[in-house]
Amino acid sequence: MESVQAIKQRFGIYGRSEKLNQALDTAIRVASTDLTVLISGESGSGKEVFSKVIHHLSPRKHNQFIAVNCGAIPPGTINSELFGHEKGSFTGATSDRKGYFETADGGTIFLDEIGEMPQDTQAYLLRVLESGEFIRVGSSKVLKTNTRVIAATNVNLLERVRLGKFREDLYYRLNTVPIRVPSLKERREDILVLFRKFAQDFAEKYRTSPIELDEQAQELLLNYTWPGNIRELRNAVEQLSVLSDKKNLSVEDLVKIIPDIYTTPLPAINRSDRANEQTGFYEREILYKLLFEMKQDLNQLKNMFVQMVQANDLHMPVSMENISSAIPYFSEAPVHTSAGWTGTPPVKSEFDIHDSRPIIIPRKKEDFEAVELMEEQLSIDHMEKELITKALKKYNGKRKDAAEELGISERTLYRKIKQFDIEL
Repeated sequence: MESVQAIKQRFGIYGRSEKLNQALDTAIRVASTDLTVLISGESGSGKEVFSKVIHHLSPRKHNQFIAVNCGAIPPGTINSELFGHEKGSFTGATSDRKGYFETADGGTIFLDEIGEMPQDTQAYLLRVLESGEFIRVGSSKVLKTNTRVIAATNVNLLERVRLGKFREDLYYRLNTVPIRVPSLKERREDILVLFRKFAQDFAEKYRTSPIELDEQAQELLLNYTWPGNIRELRNAVEQLSVLSDKKNLSVEDLVKIIPDIYTTPLPAINRSDRANEQTGFYEREILYKLLFEMKQDLNQLKNMFVQMVQANDLHMPVSMENISSAIPYFSEAPVHTSAGWTGTPPVKSEFDIHDSRPIIIPRKKEDFEAVELMEEQLSIDHMEKELITKALKKYNGKRKDAAEELGISERTLYRKIKQFDIEL
């Protein structure tokens, strides 16, 4: 069995991401079998390359490999395309025609965008997977095929099953061996590697010198979300190679080709794929995360303040009265004497001696010392510095772990440490 590195060189796969290596390792291991494989991943992440790896490493490598985009074939003709048809079975059927499953007998069929397949076609595909049998459109003769199926999807098939748009039995039949191809934002360490490779390729194609990026442009490239993944990166490099007059590009040059490169999405749950939920926070998201934590802290402090005021029979500010009405309190703490309990019965007391919370003993107002209120710094830089410091402290100064926790690149973390003069 060939190594992952050898497969990368053979099929022109670039990158050192651990997630990419794991996906390739699974593809290599399953290639020698006839198991059905379901490849999932975002559009443009390179799912078809994995299907070719599986086919060319399998015993079927000398037979047909056919790639079919299920989303690009009209629903009215997809059955004919996959299973063939008989002459006269529909308007325009002037002769018998073999379908892809018949043509690829002994080989491999790659069904891309399987989630777009019509439901009646799903039933026919399920029969092929279970028994190898199919029927041409307009025929009653059962035919057999020995074709391996590799499917791919950029949507959550389980969600489509829940919505009744995809057969559950077909999903589990396809998902015998799942392979998830990581998106480009999950393998940021590969972005500059791919950029240099594409730049070199286009330099050779257009007979010019390869483009390069200055440090700020590299950082901007690393922090971009790349919704179109490798396909978008490749297109951007080609445009930069053709349209740029200079070869050492700056941030301004990137913005001309990728206008949305400064756009960073708000943190949100990706409902289409829970496995992608960890998308990371970038510089702007650090602020949102910190503000959310501050809101929680403020709510806790507010509740503590209200309880202390009420327990000590202090004057409540008008702006806080609506909060105090929602929190039960007792003006006098219950006291136990020889005659029993005085004041509020202990059973109903919010500050029962059996309660896990401490009892606050009432004091006179003159016993309290004056307190100077300090205004908290709310600048973005201050909050970024505080959150970065917390992350570094959490991981004992390990920058790689801290960068992963914050969802930023190590390069960005190094720059921020230097910018804010953070001591490690």
